[in-house]
Amino acid sequence: MRYETHPEFKMLFELFTSTPNSIGTQLQRRLGAAHADDPLLVATGSDLVLFPGSGQPPVTESFRLSTRGFFELTGVSHLGIAIPYLARLREAGFAGWESHARALITQCHSVRHVNSIAYWRDTVAVEAWAGLEDKITDLIDYSCAVTADYLERSLADPTLFDFEYMRANLLEGDGPDALPVPLNDMMAATFALVFLDTGYRIINWLHAQNIRWERLMVMISGRAGRPTAGVTWQTNSMCHLLYQASARKLNPERLLIAPHAPGLVLRELASPEFCARAEADYRHIWYSSLSSVEMSRLMWPDYPAFTKAVEAAPVVDPETRTVTEIPMVRSVHDRRAIISRLRHVMEDPAQQIAMAGSQFMIDQLCANGNRPELVEIPGFTHIHYPKGYAQRYAS
Repeated sequence: MRYETHPEFKMLFELFTSTPNSIGTQLQRRLGAAHADDPLLVATGSDLVLFPGSGQPPVTESFRLSTRGFFELTGVSHLGIAIPYLARLREAGFAGWESHARALITQCHSVRHVNSIAYWRDTVAVEAWAGLEDKITDLIDYSCAVTADYLERSLADPTLFDFEYMRANLLEGDGPDALPVPLNDMMAATFALVFLDTGYRIINWLHAQNIRWERLMVMISGRAGRPTAGVTWQTNSMCHLLYQASARKLNPERLLIAPHAPGLVLRELASPEFCARAEADYRHIWYSSLSSVEMSRLMWPDYPAFTKAVEAAPVVDPETRTVTEIPMVRSVHDRRAIISRLRHVMEDPAQQIAMAGSQFMIDQLCANGNRPELVEIPGFTHIHYPKGYAQRYAS
């Protein structure tokens, strides 16, 4: 016999939920009306949209598409993993690994040719990096030089693709033929520099909005990095940024991560009709998602309550072998934690790649009045990148 829900059971289900006039929907609607004047901040993977409430028009800020220097620094950051990736391709029998290596060598030389202080100061012209252009130029030149040099020698002597040798001499810097600045530090520096700029600009914009943080409704909407990433407080860099930028006034319970919420295109907000509809949709998602919170507290007050963890980051020490959350960086000298974050964001598919360099940069910016010149940068501030460097290893 073909199964089909009996209409009377379906009616019982629908009396409470899933229909426009159900009990649950009516309560959600009433609770939503109580938040109609509260500010609502919607964060997508590239933009921030603040709906002030009371029918006021939204205010927007794009933080990813307008990121100057992102491709430059990220392209160089990838050099730290490109060599091990090529080594693994070679091990896996991929015939094209050598042509990829030669293309990377050629591009490293090309980047060195166009890399200059003037390019970073006058073309990229990132406010948060003012005064750092000379050292950034050295970092780029050094990273490209050692990558090209290592690949050229590895093509002649494939034993240099041994992972233990690469780990000690290329990445970690504790081997007999170690680079003067290991590529682990370069990767930490480039991640941190990118987020120094991103964090600085977002914090500036947030502070300019005079947000009522205690009443702010926040929704992080849609995809944030990899399809599997950024769906919890601990894996989404925007959560920590908003919390710290608010001087911890933002109520974590009022922040929702909604990976399946509808997308938002800023240019469409120019239409008053679209804008009103989008705001109504996001507000409905927000209050309908939280309507059960009030009821659970009224129904079961004597049972353990849920609290959202916002400070779950563990501290790593020399004996730490595994972590369940991305570790905290305590200082610019906490190298084990800094490199552990690089591993964590690659090893945990739930993590945004940006998390590698975000927490320590955010904490410092917020502790120093959002003044980037007072921030210490991992892999950069206390490290000297040699000018015109080209290492030659013993055979």
